[in-house]
Parts: sequence; C-alpha cells; structure tokens
Amino acid sequence: MTSNENGVQGITEQDIANYLANNPGFFERQAELLASIQLTSPHGQRAVSLQERQMEMLRERIKGLERKIMEMIRAGQENVLIAERMHRWTCAVMLARGATMLGEVLVAELKHEFLIPQAAVRVWGVAPAFAHLPWAQGVSEDIKTFAASLSQPYCGLNAQFEAAQWLGDATPAQSLALVPLRLGPSAAECFGLLVLGSPDALRYQSDMGTEFLEQVGDIASAALGRLMVTGE
Repeated sequence: MTSNENGVQGITEQDIANYLANNPGFFERQAELLASIQLTSPHGQRAVSLQERQMEMLRERIKGLERKIMEMIRAGQENVLIAERMHRWTCAVMLARGATMLGEVLVAELKHEFLIPQAAVRVWGVAPAFAHLPWAQGVSEDIKTFAASLSQPYCGLNAQFEAAQWLGDATPAQSLALVPLRLGPSAAECFGLLVLGSPDALRYQSDMGTEFLEQVGDIASAALGRLMVTGE
C-alpha cells in the first residue's frame, strides 16, 4: 500500500494542527498516545511529556505577564512622581510674589523639581512695566520666527541654537528642549521660548515624548502671558 493510499502524502503540519484544534476530544480518545508523546525541553535536551511542556509554556507566559505588570507598576509610580512634581512647581509659580518674580521662580523651581541642569526663558512684547526684566530682554527676529514655527517642543542635540546662549552656563549644553510659549493655539500668538539644556547629549532626544513638555509650556504660558497685556 502506498502513501497515497494511506492518505498521508500531501498532509501538512497545518492540516494536523487544524484537525487537533477542531477535534478537542482526540486526545481523550487517545489517552495512551497523549501520555507517550515526548518533546524536547527548551531548557535542555532532556525529553519531557506533552503535559510538562504545556506547563513550561504556561510558566513562561506567566513570567512574561509578571514582567509586563511590573513595568506598568513602575510606569505608574513614575507618573505619580511626575504629577507631584508638576503640582509643586505649578503652586510655586502661582505663589510667586509679584509679576516681576515670575520668570525667576518659574525657571528656578523647574530646575529644582525636575533636576534640570540648565534652563532659561525669554518673552517678548511685554508691557513697558516689565521690559527691564532680564527674561524680557529683546531677542532676534530669527528667534521669534523659529519659536513660532514650532508646532510642538523641539528635543534633540544642540545644533548651535542661538537660544542656548541664554543658559549662560560654563558647560555647554549638548542636548536641548525648546518649548514655545503661546497665548493661544496659533503661531502668531507665540510670545516666548523656554529652553531646557543638559551637558548629557542623551537627556533630550528627538524620539522622546513631548506631552510633559507641552504641559510645562501651557503652564508657563498661562503664568507669563498676562504680562503681555497688563501691568502689575
């Protein structure tokens, strides 16, 4: 009798897998076969039963789920810490005594809460009463155009940005986060730029998320934006 007559030739592993998936009672009817099947353990060359192999697969899956759960817990804990720091920074900005202290408090507390090595802020078009403040000094038109062009914060290497000079640190910043300040959603309403710097070239990378920086920008804009319209 040939293989064709036995119906073996042409059967694929997928055919067998489909049959077993669609006939869950197969191994109940063939209990002795189930007990006799021997597989190679992935943790060595020893032979194990099908049941043992299934248990190993389940243990590996459980370990994988445990790792994911731990990662989620760590991420949750980090998010809680960030939220607490954001809360403290926001309160410090709101409690700044007098509008003239806003820029200094905003930058100093941001550096303190988030361990940022270098930071600076510049705003333009402020009311005359605030034009003398260090963080309200004039900036070039190139800076204004660049800030207005940012639809989201820039993160990456310091490509000799003019704004990096505001940091005034003896150690040049290797990476930067540049956060535009806006009174509204349109680029025409951009009135400032927040600069965060680090001597670590990997601190701010082009592929990092910017949600946190956008929130920082929103709060900074809300705090400093009122200086564009009224005096103290």
